[in-house]
Amino acid sequence: MSAAPPRSPLVLSFAAETPRAVVLLLHGGREHGTSTPPPWNLPGLRMRPFAHAIGRAYGTRGVAVGRVRYRCRGWNGEREDAARDARRALDELAPRIGDAPVVLVGHSMGARAALSAAGHPSVRAVVGLAPWCPTGEPVAQLRDRGVVLLHGDRDGTTDPAQSAEYVARATAAGATAGLVPMSGSGHAMLRNAPAWHALTTATVGGLLELGPLPDEVARSLDARPAA
Repeated sequence: MSAAPPRSPLVLSFAAETPRAVVLLLHGGREHGTSTPPPWNLPGLRMRPFAHAIGRAYGTRGVAVGRVRYRCRGWNGEREDAARDARRALDELAPRIGDAPVVLVGHSMGARAALSAAGHPSVRAVVGLAPWCPTGEPVAQLRDRGVVLLHGDRDGTTDPAQSAEYVARATAAGATAGLVPMSGSGHAMLRNAPAWHALTTATVGGLLELGPLPDEVARSLDARPAA
């Protein structure tokens, strides 16, 4: 009996027949862990409101929304499992969408994976939510990409100061990068959750040129604020 083929890392939940753009969501995970995430895991569920908000806002305008499915729960050091899955998903998606741009939206470990995979030719921009940005993380792949990081000022899991340092290095590497503080919010994005959903959705739309960037995002990118 032949072995079953590996399952696809790409899941499209709101799919336009011929998309003008794609938004892929990447949920959080653990520093270490090689077990397969269960279908209904909490980090994945946390991203569902973002997927629904983006789909409602832009689905009728030709934007497909999907997610990256991980093989492992953890990042796992030099294996960088989540980033490898993100790249596999982008490779699988590319022949289906042609020149349509992709925006990656990731939380915590998912943001780290999105930033790492952003050098893929399909990627236009990354929105990182409470991102995990270790000191010394590579940034050269972000050249000519948009990078917007949203980080709660009460996050006790990932460090907003590391996000600020990452944005500075990404900008020096040629990215258009900015950091927006989320006042009163922690890592799980539960406090002020509607603000996270709304700002992320509007930011995605601005990065895809489907509307103006939110004022706070435009200011963080040193761009002209929306009128």
